[in-house]
Amino acid sequence: MFGILRFLVRLLLWSIGGLILLIGIAWTFGALWFDFPISALCRSAAVVFAVSAIAALVFVRPLWKAFIGVAGAIALVAAWWLTLRPSNTRDWQPDVAETPYADIEGDRVVIHSFRNFDYLTKTEFRPEWETKTVHLSNLRAVDFFTNYWGSTLICHTFLSFDFGPDGYVCVSIETRMTKGQAYSALAGLYRQFALYYVIGDERDIVRLRTNYRLEDVYLYRLVVATPEQTRALFLDYIQSANELHERAQWYNELVSNCTSNIRLHIKDIGAARPWDWQLLVNGTIDEHAYDLRAIDTSLPFAELKSLSHINDRARAADRDPAFSSRIRDGLPGIH
Repeated sequence: MFGILRFLVRLLLWSIGGLILLIGIAWTFGALWFDFPISALCRSAAVVFAVSAIAALVFVRPLWKAFIGVAGAIALVAAWWLTLRPSNTRDWQPDVAETPYADIEGDRVVIHSFRNFDYLTKTEFRPEWETKTVHLSNLRAVDFFTNYWGSTLICHTFLSFDFGPDGYVCVSIETRMTKGQAYSALAGLYRQFALYYVIGDERDIVRLRTNYRLEDVYLYRLVVATPEQTRALFLDYIQSANELHERAQWYNELVSNCTSNIRLHIKDIGAARPWDWQLLVNGTIDEHAYDLRAIDTSLPFAELKSLSHINDRARAADRDPAFSSRIRDGLPGIH
């Protein structure tokens, strides 16, 4: 009986170790495929590593020696990978060519490189980088957007701050890509994209999605934020944007994406909920917010979501200077 138990324990340990090693092999393959410093050799390096690792596990005996050898190779690649540093001085795509930052002078916040592009198509635009001034004393609310471009399992999330007579400041946390790059969720797991805060006008950030990319966008008023929390949240966003202006950071699909960074900002002001899986598979995050009573709950959620779909209003408003008011017309919880 004792012998059988010992065999089962060893089998379990070997199985767990093997699974961890296979995950490590897959990760290392991707790190070499995407991030190997000699672009012409990146795919060859990844394939050579994978074939060598699998051959070692199949042919080298005793097996523990193969495990140690492959694990050592993974560790060496990981150590090199961690030395890769992002930069702000690259040949960026025009829509992320400038990094926004702000000067805070008491009640007055001056935002530089405030994006307010006029789009002709989803890829063609007239660039306009502006300087926008808002007053913290005018900040009265914050709105939460969810944006679906394909599967409803995953969405892009972003916030917009209502400064009353100063207008809205919309902030979308995205990838910063160089010319020639295209977004890939798999590449986003590695060190391919820089983290980027788009700070701009809703006629840019929202209208691009509703009117040109033809993606579904929903708008909700966050009702749990006190005036002090709303101000602290905005200033925390500004601090992060200023830090990125001074020193680039990597975007990561799992740990540093649009939704996880919103949670970090909320955590910094002491209002975050515990981490859960919906930060990754976040397509129902608006329903989760509803369950937490973070958005209006005066209607059943299905009815609230239907009313919160702003695409028709956004297309009707289009270039109207009152775009922000018109997309909110009649939305629950917004007065």
